[in-house]
Amino acid sequence: MKILVIADEESKKLWDYYEPGMLDKYDLILSCGDLSPHYLEFLVTMSNKDLLYVHGNHDRCYDTTPPLGCTCIDDKVYNFRGLRILGLGGSYRYRESSHMYTEKEMRRRVSRLRFQLWRSKGFDILLTHAPALGINHGKDLPHRGFRTFIELMDKYAPAYFIHGHVHRNYSDGYRRDDYYRSTHIINASGTYELDIPDELIAKQEEARKSKKKT
Repeated sequence: MKILVIADEESKKLWDYYEPGMLDKYDLILSCGDLSPHYLEFLVTMSNKDLLYVHGNHDRCYDTTPPLGCTCIDDKVYNFRGLRILGLGGSYRYRESSHMYTEKEMRRRVSRLRFQLWRSKGFDILLTHAPALGINHGKDLPHRGFRTFIELMDKYAPAYFIHGHVHRNYSDGYRRDDYYRSTHIINASGTYELDIPDELIAKQEEARKSKKKT
């Protein structure tokens, strides 16, 4: 499964200089937030593929003009062809605004997902806007990561944790790819291509079926 992940900055190649067929190779588009809703609408229209998104801290306009044709998966475990994706958008709260959360508020969001997480037997991708605490996060409060995301990786060991929010020019310690235990962490700021072997998805699906039988 080929996935295009986008976040934070609109790609001129995909928008201003788009050419027919550029998105044909992708099965799915994931957005980590802070992007124009018109950009998302353009991509979903040109690709005719599913586009799933979470909110960034600058996406207040989505409250009144959400991107048409796209699916918000904030506070959901979304199953796409056997791939379970948990969406938790927003950033650390540094002022009063929508899509910003304290650590306590983020943990409360996760607690409300207990039934979904139990029913889905976990998740394969954690899709967020903000990073995890201590992993590719900023030293300032607006770009601080959430400890809750570390706790989710500890408990569920997803294959991937994908976030945005931390741009390449924000930190000398910027990393595009990182790892936390068995989880591959991806900073998708801009664009990122993710190729998940179909065998991995099939293996995970078989493991879930085995758990249901026991």
